[in-house]
Amino acid sequence: MVLIGTTGGGLPAIYGSVIVAGLAIMLLAPVFGRLLRFFPPLVTGTVILIIGISLLPVAGNWVAGGVGSAGFGAPKNIALAMFVLVVVLVVQRFAPAFLSRIAVLIGIGVGLAVAIPFGFTDFEGVGDADWVGISTPFHFGAPTFEFSAIVSMLVVALVTMTETTGDLIAVGEMADRRVEPRSLSDGLRADGLSTVLGGIFNTFPYTAYAQNVGLVGMTRVRSRWVVATAGGILVVLGLLPKLGAVVAAVPAPVLGGAGLVMFGTVAASGLRTLTRVDFKGNHNLTVVAVSVAMGVLPVGVPTIYAKFPDWFQTVMNSGISAGCLTAIVLNLLFNHLPAKAGSAAPEPDGLAGGGAEEGVEKSREEVV
Repeated sequence: MVLIGTTGGGLPAIYGSVIVAGLAIMLLAPVFGRLLRFFPPLVTGTVILIIGISLLPVAGNWVAGGVGSAGFGAPKNIALAMFVLVVVLVVQRFAPAFLSRIAVLIGIGVGLAVAIPFGFTDFEGVGDADWVGISTPFHFGAPTFEFSAIVSMLVVALVTMTETTGDLIAVGEMADRRVEPRSLSDGLRADGLSTVLGGIFNTFPYTAYAQNVGLVGMTRVRSRWVVATAGGILVVLGLLPKLGAVVAAVPAPVLGGAGLVMFGTVAASGLRTLTRVDFKGNHNLTVVAVSVAMGVLPVGVPTIYAKFPDWFQTVMNSGISAGCLTAIVLNLLFNHLPAKAGSAAPEPDGLAGGGAEEGVEKSREEVV
């Protein structure tokens, strides 16, 4: 988006491409829904594991104080994060059932209460924020639709759709609910609609945040009403900037302590899903090993693809999309394509067993 804005198109070109990308996501949602059969436990578990691993650096940066902060890595930041982590664990282990479900919220609340007297918080932005703020549609002018900008944003849309697919499947695994193709399509359509609205109201593409998957795993709260209520609260915070500034004042180490638990939970859920995979041979093990490696590569070495074309960087710089695509391709290669005479047969839990379609259908039933 920075490239679009600095090559002559400006903000109108950015928002025009965002609107087109949102519409494209809505149109392509049914296509992605049909791809659900390519997500047996082998692929699903691998993707969920990669999501969790990819999020851990985010929590690590929070623990250290936030990227770019003056005291990044200061012992006091790490101590505060560890304190929050301990509070979350103690509440989850010893508190009654209801309180254990909101252990993360309690940990953040207690951490904030401790952070204030020790000078971790900065409420200066609260005084500067307005009480009420309403976004004006097309505030920066009517959107323009430039071909190059649209193509770039469509590549981004495909990446976000891949990531959202993994997130939705991960939530289904944690909620013990079968994810139907229609449910996946509906979730992607919601992403597309929110992206269109984002372009209209002067913001950027929206996608399902993998961080929220960890909350589902931690709290075991699966109600859509809870999610809808949280969405309503976010709308209120958006309309009342002063309240939003209060929430934004929560110190990064406080979030980091809670994030370690949440994001680790996502990774552990992926491992749990992989326990349903047959690892007697080497095929499935190879699929997981290479997929995790490709997913972690851009996380551990963020500049590894710096000399590649922009479209390639857009796809591969996301550990989730890189790992997801690798897992799907390798699963098809090792477990779906006919084996040559004398070679190892396709292994269970990876689109194999009793013919292609039967194996696919069986895997879908096991996954979701």
